[in-house]
Amino acid sequence: MIWLGASFSLLLYGFLFLPMLVLIIMSFNIADSGAEWLGFTFNWYLKLLDNESILESLYNSFFIAFFATWISGFLGLALGMSMSRSHIKGKSLLKKIANLPIVFPDIVIALALLAFFDFIRLPLGKFSVVIAHASFGAAYVAAQVRSRLHAMDALLEEAASDLGASELKTFMQITLPQLKPALISGMLMVFTLSFDDFIIAFFTAGVDATTLPMKIYSMLKFGVIPEVNALSSLILMGSVLFVSLAYLTGKSSRQTL
Repeated sequence: MIWLGASFSLLLYGFLFLPMLVLIIMSFNIADSGAEWLGFTFNWYLKLLDNESILESLYNSFFIAFFATWISGFLGLALGMSMSRSHIKGKSLLKKIANLPIVFPDIVIALALLAFFDFIRLPLGKFSVVIAHASFGAAYVAAQVRSRLHAMDALLEEAASDLGASELKTFMQITLPQLKPALISGMLMVFTLSFDDFIIAFFTAGVDATTLPMKIYSMLKFGVIPEVNALSSLILMGSVLFVSLAYLTGKSSRQTL
């Protein structure tokens, strides 16, 4: 039975990762279309630098993901602290509401935000997408912060308070350093989700806020150009880097418990 489980796992991971390997290989293919290998070249990576429309959409994705990540970090930190350290009324209800953006389908969030932006007359653009991504990103950061706070020894904060430290000083010198791995891990997750998001961005972006997933989707009607393979390979390597950083920070957080 062990060999059967190992074989099934190998087939599963091969099915998931083999297309990525093919994508990287085809990004060096001299052919401008099709899957036939005609030779090795770096031209598509060089031509990528001259494709202004793709680079603009890439910039929009980075811009939105960057600001959504930082906003999510601040909101998620405050939300996580409120759920774990405060004694406000309705705390149990707040915990349930805070997890809703994680379990709700993206299409529901997208339609709700579109209706809300239309109700408050907020122009659609990069700013609206940043708000939309931060609205669900804060929930992921709050979940990481809350989990870390439950594992922390509250006696350290109490000891700092007994020694005369203010609440701000206790937070900056005792609480925040211990929350840092979980906070970074949550923010890296938000950055990846924001950068890859299509549905929410599609509903809440304006004409001048086309993100990279939206740009690639629009190309499917006429065929994806080889520069997209090159860019996807670069993004894939960047995603592996972000996932590795998230794993290492999470591992560091567990080792300090």
